Amino acid sequence: MDLTIHATFLPHEDPDASMAFYRDTLGFEVRNDVGYGGKRWITVGPAGQPGTSIVLHPPGLGPGPVTNEERRTIVEMMAKGSYAALILATTDLEGTFAQLKASGAEVVQEPTEQPYGVRDCAFRDPAGNLIRINELG
Repeated sequence: MDLTIHATFLPHEDPDASMAFYRDTLGFEVRNDVGYGGKRWITVGPAGQPGTSIVLHPPGLGPGPVTNEERRTIVEMMAKGSYAALILATTDLEGTFAQLKASGAEVVQEPTEQPYGVRDCAFRDPAGNLIRINELG
């Protein structure tokens, strides 16, 4: 079996704010920006890695119907940072942390040596999704 991770999905509440965060703050490429049925999906990914993407989408979309109450629950969980998360990696954790903090991104955790052997920091994107950044050794 030969599998790669091609795309993952994170919800957004404000497509312009999310696109600005991933493009301007994290430096990701915008690969697709699609409006359909009053909804908007934005595909972003790291420069030089065309095979790995994040699809930013409105909350509550899926293969099955989602009630308004379920959608409200998802949005509440997003606001707490407990609905979705993404782990990125860098060889320069201190520099990356300084750049993100200077951009005004919401800091959740400063660079920390974790007891499970990872040094990382954490931010939230504009939708509340938790973005952890691991230091590559």
